[in-house]
Amino acid sequence: MNKAILTGRLTKEPEARYSQGANQTCIASWTLAVDRKIKREGQPTADFIRCQAFGKSAEFVSKYFHKGMKMDVSGRIQTSSYTNKDGQTVYATDVICEEVEFGESKSASQTNAPQTAPQTAPQSAPQSAPANDGFSNSDDGFMNVPDDMEGLPFD
Repeated sequence: MNKAILTGRLTKEPEARYSQGANQTCIASWTLAVDRKIKREGQPTADFIRCQAFGKSAEFVSKYFHKGMKMDVSGRIQTSSYTNKDGQTVYATDVICEEVEFGESKSASQTNAPQTAPQTAPQSAPQSAPANDGFSNSDDGFMNVPDDMEGLPFD
């Protein structure tokens, strides 16, 4: 079985391109910094793993993920080789991602993101108060569902 599951942070913005031909497919590439569980003095504390996604997953990554965000991926390990312009064979190992998910909430991601310049609040029109439908938003960006909610499929 060839299955890889990783959680890490993007080291830079994902790169997206489209294949040539009649059926153009989005191809996204990025590198994840994955922390090592055991840290030894003088050794790296993280591994930098190249990842790729194709199609809708690639479009999702290129649109919603940015440098520093935490990402969960699962897929398969694929090795390849090519001959460079100097005639040397270069070997590469990538994770071909079949599933891609956010590794943390939006608010946690923004807290961990590097700040490059002071941010100012965008000017927008006043918004009306949200309807009181029994739901409330928590600080972690997820909606709290009341305990007495009826008819949920997983009760």
